[in-house]
Amino acid sequence: MRNKGNLGTMLKEAGILFAITLVSGLLLGVVYELTKEPIRLQQEKAIQEACKAVFQEAGSFEQIEYTLGEELAGELAQDGVRAGDVYRALGADGTLLGYVLESTSTKGYGGNIVIYLGVALDGTLNDISILEIAETAGLGMEAPDVLVPQFHDKQVEHFVYTKTGAQSEEEIDAITGATITTEAVTNAVNGGLKVARMLMEGGAGNE
Repeated sequence: MRNKGNLGTMLKEAGILFAITLVSGLLLGVVYELTKEPIRLQQEKAIQEACKAVFQEAGSFEQIEYTLGEELAGELAQDGVRAGDVYRALGADGTLLGYVLESTSTKGYGGNIVIYLGVALDGTLNDISILEIAETAGLGMEAPDVLVPQFHDKQVEHFVYTKTGAQSEEEIDAITGATITTEAVTNAVNGGLKVARMLMEGGAGNE
């Protein structure tokens, strides 16, 4: 009799656990469905704001598909850079003004550093915006204030950083005590510029 009682208790407890799991799963599914659309809209809003921040002249932005060639992909990988989403920056009349590009450095001191950069058709880098960064407080985390302004309205093919004071358009003053962060941001910008030039030269197979 005792064994039958124990079996009944086990079955009862298993049934309760199953019911709890089932209800929890259903509730999670409902919550996901309710929050999925607001989250998507918030993400789209954040992207549009980032695009506008680096390409203020544009009236709208249109995401495009593109393909990196093997050679360029290899160059980016050597610098620890990963190319991301690309958007056409369009004028009010739909005219192509340039591109907004997402570029990620995988070699930040605290992890990935994700930036957006706006590049006009003449190759001018309008601005950059840092979307994701987790560097050391007081050092690498100064990048938005110290590094970002230095890239404003520059028309160069390749940036380099210096610890002795910038003497030319190509040079960026490094953050004191945060060379790794400075290099990561600079490489991400250079990688984005390379992708922009590829797009403007029509060698990306973009649609």
